[in-house]
Order: sequence, then C-alpha cells, then structure tokens
Amino acid sequence: MPVYKAPLRDMQFVLNDLLKVDQHYPTLSDREEVTPDLLDAILNEGAKFAEEVIAPLNQIGDQQGCTWSEDGVTTPDGFKEAYQQYCESGWTSVSARTEFGGQGLPPSVGLLLSDMMGGANWSWSMYPGLSSSAARVLEEYGNEMQQTRYLPKMVDGTWTGTMCLTEPHAGSDVGLSRTKAKDNGDGTYAITGTKIFISSGEHDMAENIIHLVLARTEGAPEGTKGISLFLVPKFIAHEDSSLGDRNGVTCGSIEHKMGIKGSATAVLNFDGATGYMIGEENKGLTYMFVMMNTARMGTAMQGLSLGQLSYQGGLEYARERLQMRSLSGPKNPDGPADPIIVHPDVRRMLLTQKAFTEGSRAFLYWILMVVDKANCGATEVERKEADDLLHLLTPIAKAFVTETGLEVANYGVQIYGGHGFISEWGMEQIVRDLRISTLYEGTTGIQALDLLGRKIMGTGGQALMTLTKIIHKYCESQKDNAAMAEFVEPLAALNKEWGDITMQIGEKAMQNPDEVGAASVDYLMYSGYIALAYMWAQMAELALGGSEGDSFMASKIKTARFYFQRLLPRTESHKLSMLSGADNLMALDVDEFAF
Repeated sequence: MPVYKAPLRDMQFVLNDLLKVDQHYPTLSDREEVTPDLLDAILNEGAKFAEEVIAPLNQIGDQQGCTWSEDGVTTPDGFKEAYQQYCESGWTSVSARTEFGGQGLPPSVGLLLSDMMGGANWSWSMYPGLSSSAARVLEEYGNEMQQTRYLPKMVDGTWTGTMCLTEPHAGSDVGLSRTKAKDNGDGTYAITGTKIFISSGEHDMAENIIHLVLARTEGAPEGTKGISLFLVPKFIAHEDSSLGDRNGVTCGSIEHKMGIKGSATAVLNFDGATGYMIGEENKGLTYMFVMMNTARMGTAMQGLSLGQLSYQGGLEYARERLQMRSLSGPKNPDGPADPIIVHPDVRRMLLTQKAFTEGSRAFLYWILMVVDKANCGATEVERKEADDLLHLLTPIAKAFVTETGLEVANYGVQIYGGHGFISEWGMEQIVRDLRISTLYEGTTGIQALDLLGRKIMGTGGQALMTLTKIIHKYCESQKDNAAMAEFVEPLAALNKEWGDITMQIGEKAMQNPDEVGAASVDYLMYSGYIALAYMWAQMAELALGGSEGDSFMASKIKTARFYFQRLLPRTESHKLSMLSGADNLMALDVDEFAF
C-alpha cells in the first residue's frame, strides 16, 4: 500500500501564493479569525493525524470491511479508536458555530482537512465528513429544540449524522420517494419507509446516529414539491441530550461493495420511527441541497485526495523499479536496468497524474474560498454573487475532478504493470475506492445535466458569463506579458469558444430538447479542462516569477506546459462530440439495441 504523505508543500503554495488566504480570511464576517500561523498549525497537525493514525488503517479497512448482525454494524479494527482520538483532538468541531460548541472557523478550513483525511483513508473519513454536513443543515434550518438537543453532541462527535434520500425504486429521482410521514399531533411524525445506500447509516463508532430523512406528509403534492425533511434519531434524546428509547429505525443489511469497504453502506428500515420536521413542510429538498452540495464538494475532494495517493504510489514505484534501458542510452549504467521513470510513456502517465492532481487542488481550493464568501461574506451582495458562482462551479468540480481522478488512479495501476493488479500493493484498492465517486451524490450524467440544463440554459447563459468574465479579466491582465503567451493565448481562445459553443447548443435545444442531454457530459468535461487551464495559467505565472533554482517552481512551469500541450487539446474532441448533435444517439430504435 502506498505510504500516504500529506502534500503540505503544494497545499501551502495554492493557499498562500495562488489564493492569498492571508488576504481572504480577514474579509469574512461572523467567523473566528484565521491567521497564517493558525492555518499552518491546523494543517500540520491534521497531516500528522492523517499520516500516523488513519493511513495505517486504510488497507485494514479494505480487507476486513464492515460486518452486520442483528445487533448492529461493526467497523474494521482500529476505526472506532481512531474516531475517538479524532473527536478528542477537536477535529469534528473546526467549522461548526461557536454557539453549538464549535470552533467557528470558516467552512474552507474543515474542507481543507478532508484533502488529507481522504487521501489517508477515504472509507474512515466518510463517518465524520457526513456528520459535519448534517450538522450544517441543522445549523441553518433546525428549530431551537433540534439545535439545543442534538447539535452539540454532533459537533463534538459523540453523535454522528447521515442523509437519507435514496429508495430502492427511485435511485437519484427523489421525486419518486414513497417514505411517509404521518403527523402524530404532538409535534412529531411517524416515519415509515426504506432508504438504501445510506453511508454511515449504522456503525459502532458513536452512541447515537442522527438521520436526516426525506419523506412525504399526508396529502403532499406529487414529485419534488411534496418532500419534507425530518430529523430521525437512532435513539431519541431527552431534553438534556441524554439518550432515551431506541427509535423505530433499524439496519436491515449493509451492501457488499466494489470499494470503500470500511464505510458502512446501510439499508435502513423506518417503521413508524419518531421524526421531527426540519423547517417548513414540502421544502425538504431545498434544505437537503445544503447537505448535498457540501457532499458534492466532499466527493470532488475524493477525486483529488485518492488521485494524490495514487500519484504518490506511482511516483515511488517508478523511481525504484528497474526495467529495460532508456532509448537514449543507459541512465543507471551500474545497474542491470534503468528505473522506469526514464521511459517517455511512464513519464506521460506520471505527468498526467501530477497535472490533474495539482490542477484539481488549485481548482477545488479556489472553490472553497467561494464557499467561504457565500457563507460568510461581509455583505449580502457579496454572499449572493459568491453563491451564484458556487452553484455553477459545483457540478463541474464534482464530475470533472472525480472522472479525471479515476483516470489518475487507473494510471497508478498501469505504472505498476502486473504488480498493480495485485492487492498487496494497494494500487487497485485506490481504483475501487475511487470508482464510486462518479456515481454517488449525483452521477456524472446528472451533474452534467444540472450544469448545462439548469445552471446555464436555465439562466440564459448568465451563469456562464460570470465565470468567463473572470477568466477574460485574467487573460487581459497578462496580454502584455510575453512569457505568459503560451498559456494565455489558448486559454483566451477557449474561453471565447466556450460561450460560442453554448449558444450553438442552446439554439439546437430550442428545436430538440434532447440536444442538451446529448451534449451535456462532453460539455461538462470541456468546461473542466478550461477551468483547470485557468488554474494552471495562474500557477505558471507565479512559477515564472519564482527564484532561480527553485525546483518546486520549475516543476510547476513544466507541468503547466504539459497540461496545455498534452491535456488541454482534449477539448477539441469534446467540442466535436457535443456539436455532432443528438441524432447519432437517438437514431436507434429501442429494439435495435438487441443482440
């Protein structure tokens, strides 16, 4: 198994040099101040926990998995003890509000930790990760009883949380939800139904689990308009937050999965379970989107963090594995063969891993700063502008970074050759653990429809213009910088083309709505490549201004060139595919798919 090492140097470069967080954090309101020294301390301590405590449990979690019995679910050896240490160290409370026992730091600080925790052990990291998302929903929309009785225990990690959306017959179409909520007449509801694919739905790491459940009240409208959100605890809490009776929710089974085996994925049966409505009736999906969007950013982090782990493993192996001689002459003349890192094709795979991983880190960290602004901006206008931009960037981040992260993980296996296929090396586990990221929290296809159909076509292209204006402004600022021409000129051209292509698809969609669905995935990937080009151009600018002899900065320039020359041209194939139209997808009759 690759030995995880937190990429602190790259994290600090992105945060300090690229994003200038020392200027960002002081502009936020209603949150505790984050000084450079405090942020460094958090990242360094987080790195130690990731490397020393949970990384050694990664392969154990895969080998043992979770086990189910009628008494509950047992997590792999060491998971429970690591979680207790995590809680005792205060990591669960980093970004929670101070009035509920949190440290009150901006949302980005907690999400930055997920880069390291996820790379060290994604399965383990899902337990506290989902809890923080559930707690945020209660912070925003819970009533006084729900907040005072349940939130402090969730913030300190004594209790964990879930979100319960999916049902066996419905998949991602939550509008088909059948789970019922019957009004008990005393401020509570009886929740009845079955939810599947519930991450952390049952486990032995905490004494109580707080489920946020989508359900329909009696007489509610059909579809998504009739869905409400309920707090359904495993154990009902007394007024002083002590545990009361076991509620009517049980774990019927856990899934046997391709990967993330250390994370319990539960089937939950609600049999008249006591639930408390969160917010207003029939607005549950709106509230749940707070948690879903946070989870989507978390899933994007999965693509980044596991890609990082695969790159680390691939790089170490490529440096040590001796095989064949370099085509340009021996590079290890005293040995029987050269290390495979000298071979151009191995370099191609390693550079692809490096370019996607470091580019995605810059992209996602930038979005985290937008998350801060959307939540803690100084003015309502600033918060609204950031929220609009965040809505556009989220589907790109979730889908593009997971798709390219999976490519990175597959290259990790390929670099090892036959050894990559063998479990003991740990590279194939990364692929299995990462594969789910393109599926849950909305598949790539669903994210693509959301981006092109709702976010862009639904706003008449205004949402896209917000982003293209940002990129255009940057390109204009560099037009007289000759050293940046190799990066700025293709970026500016693609940025203009992006708007032109969007108009063409929009015109086609007016005649045939299927044109949106036909173009959407290629459109999202095309958008992702441009977004990463924007980040790589900025990193190249910084690197060109760095000190001579700084190998870290030199590698940034060379990797930026690789990205622009080898990976960014993929936009052309995505453009041709999306503009080819819907006819080549829809021409076959259903019966003609038979074989």
